[in-house]
Amino acid sequence: MYNDLFSIGPFTVHGYGVMIAIGVLAAYMVMMKRAKRLNIDSSHIDSLTVWVLVGGAIGAKVLFWLTQMENILQNPSLLLLMITDGFVVYGGIIGGVLAGYIYCRKKQIGFLKYFDLIIPSVALAQGFGRIGCFMAGCCYGRETDSAFGVVFPSSSLAPGGVRLVPTQLISSGLDFLLFAVLVLYAKRKKADGQVAALYLILYSGGRFILEFFRGDIIRGSVGILSTSQFIAIFLFAIGCGMFIARQYKAAILR
Repeated sequence: MYNDLFSIGPFTVHGYGVMIAIGVLAAYMVMMKRAKRLNIDSSHIDSLTVWVLVGGAIGAKVLFWLTQMENILQNPSLLLLMITDGFVVYGGIIGGVLAGYIYCRKKQIGFLKYFDLIIPSVALAQGFGRIGCFMAGCCYGRETDSAFGVVFPSSSLAPGGVRLVPTQLISSGLDFLLFAVLVLYAKRKKADGQVAALYLILYSGGRFILEFFRGDIIRGSVGILSTSQFIAIFLFAIGCGMFIARQYKAAILR
C-alpha cells in the first residue's frame, strides 16, 4: 500500500521490488533444499533458475505488450515507456516454462523432474510478489462495500479514497496455500510431471475465479473474458490432460 520504503540519495527502494527479491530468494532456498532431499542433481539449479527468471520476465512483458497492442500501434513510443512497467503473470509462467524446457533439452536432463522441483517454488515466489503488488497498489480489485475492503492512498497505483477488494492479498494467500499443497503432494505423486500439472489445474482455476473481482482494466480482454481468464481455460485443460496422462503411464509401468 506504501511502495516507497526509503531513499538513498537519488535512489528509492520500492516495496514491490523488495518483495520480488525476497520471493526469488525464498524460492531458490526451498528449491535447493528439496533437491537435496529428493536426491536431484542440484548442479543445474543455478543456471536453470536464471533461464527461468529471464524467460519469465520476457514472457510476462511480451504478453502485456500483446494486451496493449491496439494502443501501441497507435503510439509505438509506448513500447519504450512500458519497458519497466506492466507485466502479465501468465506470460511469465509460459515464458519460464519454455525457457526451462529449452535448457533441459540443451543439457539432456529430465524436464518433468525439474519442472516438479521448481513449480512449488514458483507458487511461493508468486505469494511474495502479490504482497509487492499490494504495496504498489497494482492488480487491485473492484469497489466494494465489504468490511474487508481496503482503501489505498492517492499516491498508489490503485484508485485512492475508495474501498476495494484486496485481490492482491487474496491471491497471495492462495499462492502460499498452493505452495503447501504442492510440496505435500510431491511426496505421494505417482509420476514426474504431476506436481506441475496440479499447479496448472489449481492456479488456473483459482485465477479464473479471482479475475471476476479484479478492477484494473489494463490487462486486456478476449470477448467477455479477461486475457488471464482466457489463458486459464487452456492451461487448466492442459493441466488436467497432463495429470491424467502421467497417472495412466505410471499405472502401466507399475
